[in-house]
Amino acid sequence: MITLSHLSKAFGGHQAVSDLSFTLQPGEVLGLIGQNGAGKTTTFRMILDFIQADDGTISWDNHPIDDHLRRKIGFLPEERGLYQKQTVEEQVVYLAQLHGMEKKAAKNALKDWMDRLQVVGEPGDLVQSLSKGNAQKIQMIMALIFEPEFIILDEPFSGLDPVNAAIFMDEIKRLKARGAMIIFSSHNMDNVSQISDQLLMLKKGRTVLQGPVQAIRESFGRTRLYVEAPHLTKSDYLAMAGVIHAEPKDGGYMLTLAYEAAGRQIFEAVTRNGYIPAFSQQPPTLAEIFKTEVSTND
Repeated sequence: MITLSHLSKAFGGHQAVSDLSFTLQPGEVLGLIGQNGAGKTTTFRMILDFIQADDGTISWDNHPIDDHLRRKIGFLPEERGLYQKQTVEEQVVYLAQLHGMEKKAAKNALKDWMDRLQVVGEPGDLVQSLSKGNAQKIQMIMALIFEPEFIILDEPFSGLDPVNAAIFMDEIKRLKARGAMIIFSSHNMDNVSQISDQLLMLKKGRTVLQGPVQAIRESFGRTRLYVEAPHLTKSDYLAMAGVIHAEPKDGGYMLTLAYEAAGRQIFEAVTRNGYIPAFSQQPPTLAEIFKTEVSTND
């Protein structure tokens, strides 16, 4: 169990992180979100002891994270960096040995990892010969090859196409099922929604949202309503009580409601003539909540 308790860090007059607390259990994924400069990377650097917190504590099973425990942490930094003149195998095996793996075991594991992540290249290839996406996969392998118990991924999906992002997500799910504790940051709210058990949003270093993803969404009310009723137009929807916005989408309309209870009256109105193909009332998406929180004045 990883516990951050009342963690704070300032740089000069800038408060980077303020009174941050959370607990991460084995087999749990925490999505850390926020605008650039919100305090995400600073949080990771404090956990890894790259920088010291001004206040608060960080513990692993109620013990400080010492060098022995730190060897059990896999870290993918936002700033990608590999030695271009070295081979893939040289870099990966060296780092794996630093984390306690035997050289032969690391070499064998590397081949399996390259297959799983669909790396185009060979262990003996120079890093400079790899595409940007394949180099990113190698850096991901470096963070995970020694099967860490605690994993920190800073923007792991940045720059990846949807196919390769899905490969990374599958790997995170596999590690979660194995019992690893995982915290990652991302600006892609779809990815955060898909793989996070818990969500924490920072704004100017302060926690503004925290809890299970679905519970956070539900707390904003079910104010999004998708309807397919071929006999109704945009004007018809806007004339209904509680509808503040109507946008065509996928053969129907996505409605924004002023209040959740309006959905019942709308259902009665659109089904008055019988069957309709679709009616789905949902809370706002995580992306919409993110935009709302970012735009809200302090």
